[in-house]
Amino acid sequence: MSGTTLKQTIESLCPEVEAEFIRDFFNRMDEDYFTAFSPAEICEHLRLSHELNSERPVQCRIARRGDDEFDIIIVGFDYHSEFSIFCGLLSAFGLEIHAGNSYSFARQTAEGAKPPFQRSRRSRIKPRPSSPRRIVDVFNVRSRPGEAFDEPGRQEFEKELQQLVRLLAAGSSDQARDRLNRYLVERLEKMDERLSGLLSLAEVDFDNRISPDWTVMNVRSEDAFAFLYAFSNALALRDIDIHKVRIRSFGREVRDQFFIADRWGRQIVGQQEQERLRTAVTLIKQFTRFLPEAPDPARAMRHFDQFLDKVSEEQSHDQFESFFTNGEGMNLLAHLLGSSDFLWDDFLRLHFKDLLPMLEDLNKIELRPSKQQLRDQLKAQLAKAVTFDEKKRTLNQFKDRQVFLIDVRHLLEPQSTLVDFSQSLTDLAEVVLDEAAAICYAHLAAEHGDPMREDGTRSPSAICGLGKFGGREMGYASDLEVLFVYEGSGRTSGTRPLADGLFFELLVQNVVEFIEAREKGIFHLDLRLRPHGKAGPLAAPFNQLAIYYSASGEAAPFERQALTKLRWVAGDEALGRRVEAQRDSFTYSGAPWDRENALHLRRRQARELVKPGRINVKYSAGGIIDIEYAVQYLQILYGQDYPELRTTNTLEALIRLRQLQIISEAELDELYASYLFLRNLIDALRIVRGDASDLVLPEQSSDEFKALARRLGYHKRERRSSAQALAAEIEQVMVKVRSYYLARFDHVQQTDQIQ
Repeated sequence: MSGTTLKQTIESLCPEVEAEFIRDFFNRMDEDYFTAFSPAEICEHLRLSHELNSERPVQCRIARRGDDEFDIIIVGFDYHSEFSIFCGLLSAFGLEIHAGNSYSFARQTAEGAKPPFQRSRRSRIKPRPSSPRRIVDVFNVRSRPGEAFDEPGRQEFEKELQQLVRLLAAGSSDQARDRLNRYLVERLEKMDERLSGLLSLAEVDFDNRISPDWTVMNVRSEDAFAFLYAFSNALALRDIDIHKVRIRSFGREVRDQFFIADRWGRQIVGQQEQERLRTAVTLIKQFTRFLPEAPDPARAMRHFDQFLDKVSEEQSHDQFESFFTNGEGMNLLAHLLGSSDFLWDDFLRLHFKDLLPMLEDLNKIELRPSKQQLRDQLKAQLAKAVTFDEKKRTLNQFKDRQVFLIDVRHLLEPQSTLVDFSQSLTDLAEVVLDEAAAICYAHLAAEHGDPMREDGTRSPSAICGLGKFGGREMGYASDLEVLFVYEGSGRTSGTRPLADGLFFELLVQNVVEFIEAREKGIFHLDLRLRPHGKAGPLAAPFNQLAIYYSASGEAAPFERQALTKLRWVAGDEALGRRVEAQRDSFTYSGAPWDRENALHLRRRQARELVKPGRINVKYSAGGIIDIEYAVQYLQILYGQDYPELRTTNTLEALIRLRQLQIISEAELDELYASYLFLRNLIDALRIVRGDASDLVLPEQSSDEFKALARRLGYHKRERRSSAQALAAEIEQVMVKVRSYYLARFDHVQQTDQIQ
């Protein structure tokens, strides 16, 4: 049938569609489209296409062909990633694609108009409302054994399809892919589908002779569930434009043909460019197999795409080749890349060249090197640095590498406990802080001389830790709460002398700048707990500190409590021990504990720092601070008579409180387990956010909460069930913690709650 005759036939079959619309459709579709479908089928596609609008950017028709076989027609406006989104959604509903055709409008009209929309890497612009490009996809699918594509399922399919395409229409292709990946993995887990077939090899070749505009990519592979999604998604992630696809299955083999162009609309001609694309697509297809292993599959896929960008940018594919071909390597990357934006941003991008050696060393490196081993390693590396800037760079590279290894080992090694993790980070922090202070001191002393006391001896200085650092309880994104102390009121000995106070003020400033860290991130130095807070000097003279922290001093009741976490960590040990002794004489003096002030502070935190309807794992009723405060209250109450209670570690203090029979065995068991649970929960939140202060739980129905449950080891068949189990345990633990806190200390509020 000639083109003119076919057009006339179509117009007679579709009287409700304007002739101009039909003419535009004919002008912009490839000729072979009109040979692939009958006039009646083309007319149906036209009707569906004609009904598209901004509110409904996609139309779908599903026809049953047999008990478990369906023909699915999807017609919509043409957006980047759309074909892969369709394929992924079909897989999510347990549908295997056995044959099909996908066609989109050509990039230009017959009149030579410009394309209706343009693409650029990582950003999309939605099509113009006038004559936008359209896509027609026709799939022949079969339900997997045990899966039913019934009427409710078909309705859910169409609902999710509309939602995903609306995201594409809004220019949010990354968000659409994220949503699909999470949705797909949840459905795969429900089906108990492991995607092992995606690890099979695929033969890929390129042909630029068939079409003057498009590169034809021929793919032959063993047929595998979700193969077409994995492959087309890989092309979309590489910013490849898919013009049309021919899908064919022959027994257990697939032979698919993709007509593609690069993001500039050009054929893929160069051999190197073709090889790079072949490799990237193969790796993404294989990585898709491991998405169900990732805590957050959307994060994992997004980061793996960026990971391949870095491999290409650094021209380091040869280095990673053996690592990629190793299933364990892919599995490791899925866990790692699907756990945290924070880890990717801070370590994988900034120190990418060091990544492979670190990953390969994971099984060779001691789980928890001693503090002395860390010190020796750092000193050996610093010995090779000459200038101040070289030392700074060396120290921070060492810090970042060690933090990365500690974080990753804790994520991936089941034998790494929370206590091991905290102590490893704390040991590293002490070593890094001590060396940074020594380097900065030497740098200042070279210019100004050593600070001297009035008796002619050198002024000592010490650094004390507070908070989680002082308690050896650091976690993901923990900052370092520190107190710098010096003794002396003389001047430096150099030719450009400074008062001791100014010297140590400059020293603290230099140390803060020397240790590179993000605000509210790991190893960020927090000086707010010094005497007089922000109004006080950065380094406190010991004699003034002793006056401030005394019975007649200006320290507030909450500062007395905060000192339960003070511990000497670096610098002059003798001075550090004197600071600890001053802490004991003040905090554990036996002076009356200001119960009402302490309880008022805790009530204010719960009232002012927690948004209504949200749960803050730290500040909400039953949050971890109820355990920490309960322990600190008891330390203040009993610490004068029992010096063994003057530990800065919460778990150690709980054990000693039980040994002294201040708490019961049942209370120890409950508080100890609850503390570990809440600490793990906090770390699981921080590993994603990289922010020590953001401890608000996501909504239980959100993807973030489901990923949180997976990171914490809840591996039920459905992620929704895992999320429900986690939510129930959080509620149970926080109710127990709050009940203990109120019963032991806040009888007034307990009575109010009962009434």
